[in-house]
Amino acid sequence: MSANDDNSQGKKTLSLKGGTLGLKKSVDLNKVEQKFSHGRTKAVSVERKGAAAPRPQARGAETARPNTDALRRRDGASSTSTARSTDTSNAGRQLSASEKEARMKALEFAKQREQEKKRKVEEDEARRREQEIRRAAEEAEAKRKADEDAKRQAEEEERQRAEAAREAAEQARLEQEVQAQQATAAAQPDAGRARGRRDDAPAEAPRRGPDPAPIMGRVKKSKSAGDNQDSKKQSALRKGGDQRRNQKRISVADALAEDSDRSRSLASIKRQRERERQKAQEAREAGTKVSREVIVPEVITVGELANRMAERSADVVRVLMKMGVMATASQSIDADTAELVIEELGHTIKRVTDDDVLEGLEAPTPEAGTLVSRPPVVTVMGHVDHGKTSILDYFRKSNVVSGEAGGITQHIGAYQITNSSGQQISFLDTPGHAAFTEMRARGANVTDMVILVVAADDGLMPQTIEAIAHAKAAQVPIIVAVNKCDKPGVDPYKVETELLSHEIQVENLGGDVQSAHVSALTGDGMDKLEEAIQLQSELLELQASAEGRASGAVVESKMEKGRGSVATVLVQTGTLRVGDIFVAGAEWGRVRALINDKGQQVKEAGPASPVEVLGLNGTPVAGDDLIVVESEGRAREVSEYRQNKAKEAKAVASKGTLEGMFAALQQGEINELPIVIKGDVHGSIEAIAASLEKLNTDEVKVNILHQAVGAITESDITLARASQALIVGFNVRANNAARDAARAEGIDIRYFSIIYELLDDVKGLMSGLLKPEERENFLGYAEILETFNVTKVGRVAGCRVTEGVVKRGASVRLLRDNVVIHEGTLKTLRRFKDEVKDVKNGLECGMAFENYQDIQPGDFIECFEVEQVARSL
Repeated sequence: MSANDDNSQGKKTLSLKGGTLGLKKSVDLNKVEQKFSHGRTKAVSVERKGAAAPRPQARGAETARPNTDALRRRDGASSTSTARSTDTSNAGRQLSASEKEARMKALEFAKQREQEKKRKVEEDEARRREQEIRRAAEEAEAKRKADEDAKRQAEEEERQRAEAAREAAEQARLEQEVQAQQATAAAQPDAGRARGRRDDAPAEAPRRGPDPAPIMGRVKKSKSAGDNQDSKKQSALRKGGDQRRNQKRISVADALAEDSDRSRSLASIKRQRERERQKAQEAREAGTKVSREVIVPEVITVGELANRMAERSADVVRVLMKMGVMATASQSIDADTAELVIEELGHTIKRVTDDDVLEGLEAPTPEAGTLVSRPPVVTVMGHVDHGKTSILDYFRKSNVVSGEAGGITQHIGAYQITNSSGQQISFLDTPGHAAFTEMRARGANVTDMVILVVAADDGLMPQTIEAIAHAKAAQVPIIVAVNKCDKPGVDPYKVETELLSHEIQVENLGGDVQSAHVSALTGDGMDKLEEAIQLQSELLELQASAEGRASGAVVESKMEKGRGSVATVLVQTGTLRVGDIFVAGAEWGRVRALINDKGQQVKEAGPASPVEVLGLNGTPVAGDDLIVVESEGRAREVSEYRQNKAKEAKAVASKGTLEGMFAALQQGEINELPIVIKGDVHGSIEAIAASLEKLNTDEVKVNILHQAVGAITESDITLARASQALIVGFNVRANNAARDAARAEGIDIRYFSIIYELLDDVKGLMSGLLKPEERENFLGYAEILETFNVTKVGRVAGCRVTEGVVKRGASVRLLRDNVVIHEGTLKTLRRFKDEVKDVKNGLECGMAFENYQDIQPGDFIECFEVEQVARSL
């Protein structure tokens, strides 16, 4: 009977369930048992159709069947396995949908298991690598600690060995001292013991100290045992016992004598030295406070204060924090706060002012034995186009003809020549009279004499008179050079006569002023001019010292590309050398190079020598003094002090100007027109200034900031920019640099050639500064008939216009019993519900005041307009 027949008959068959072999009922493939509630079941017959032909994927399906069987075995459905084992004819049949789904689930489950297994393997591998890394790190750390312990142990052993050696040396020294003391005591005669000894008694063995060999042995033993102090005590006791045992009999005198000769023990000496060492250590740790005198200026940084007290910056900051001052080491504190800190730290203060940095900065006074003759310093002055440049060119050409190597290669503001007699003369080419005056105002009176050049055909001109005033103010002698005497028809004596009106009397007219009639073009009389200069220098007895620190004056300064700040300096005393540290005004520097008037580099420059100095950190001002200092720090201090003073002066000046301006604004008095006037001659400038002053009124006036002869320069632009001034040029023009600066700064420059046009233009500008006149134009009246309270508007008046017209936005007055109780503007003007611009006579309207609510029926509203009318002088 086949397996299929057995299954169809309902026989029991062997099956594998849960891993055990047991009996199980066969499954009838033609019937399906349905289960219902309450334990009821029902068998249903199933019709079987013919199996489909086997497909190629049957092998794959068969391969996946064990997974399906495993899934069904876990779920308790083992009937499929039994059917497969009993019915081999169904191997090629087509799988049902449920079977396909079960097999797919089995495949997916197997894949998930494979992925899970792979993930676990990867996690285990990562965990193993992490453990290996951790283990390696722990081993490295353990090795490092072991190395450190071994190094520390070696250092400790070395220290112990050094300590033991030191202790051994100390012990040996102490033993030697004890032995020396005992030997000294044994050598002294003992008179008391000799008198007490009987004549018939045998002589006692002399007392001697202990044998050093046993002592050294005991010392070594105690050191090896590690108990040096106890061993020393025992050794001392043994030594005392040995001495007593060596004596046969002693008397009271002998005992007293023995006690008096007894030496100190090693332990006692060691204890004393240890106490001394501890006291010295405590003294070093405590440190004796050293009180210092601290020099403090008006302002000092915390770090600098700590350095001057030889204290730590942290200690100074801590003291400041206790005082309630939070400051770091780089911040500055005032002298009062610094004084409290200095007293807190146990020092004394010496307060100085900032001006003290200038002490000793003056030029050194030369000694009498070091004075030597020096060349004169000459400045050529005069009116424009009177021949100043021609005279200077003649001297320069004569210098080249005399055989000077190189000649004049560039103009540096000052130069030196050698005349026919071999005397050197230094000429200054100052940039105009203003620079000369500025140098004199700064105290740089470097000029020894002035050559006043006057043209014989023109005579005295305004700039000639100005040059005379500058020369007299500088209190320097004048040499008159009447130029252009080669022109036909000129009378040089007429010029000398005109000079009398300015208190200049030449020698030809019985005075003491030298004069020379010269022609710079032909050279006539130029030798007489040189003789006059030489004679004047001999009368002045010009001397200077070439030793010591150099000092001089800055004649000219400029900034050059590739060279930096360059200053033309005239050395007055001493010798200026390459490498010297100097201060020039508010700037400082180190001499990097010296260039003479011929363009040659020199190593040093003596008195009255003009040189170009390179190495400045800034550009000084013409007229600044130059002085060589001893160190770079001193130069920095002086430079910083002068720069700070300049900033403070500038701030005070600007503050005063601003405060005055604001005060004038509050008082309504700032009605000034600042003007800078430049003209061709002094007469025209004086006439213009006098005419402008006549235009001044109580409300507006002209403020002439500066008036001078000459073209408009950059300095005029700078002044006008700082003061918001108008620049007026009368028969002069601005140079290119001044025009560019004015265009960049927005400065107004106005040119005039007729004085009346200038006055009319300035009058118009002054009229613009006048306050306009206010005129009141009446518009109309309106009577308040009733008042209403309107939400979001306030109190509104119902009015009727009784006269004229009422306009919105016009000014109004509220009249009550013909008394003005309020003046303001209308907030709203309405005709019915519409906002209107105006309401004419006889119409009713609604009005509301701006920020005013106290209106009553019967009040009148006056409406008017204010018109501003420009005023004129």
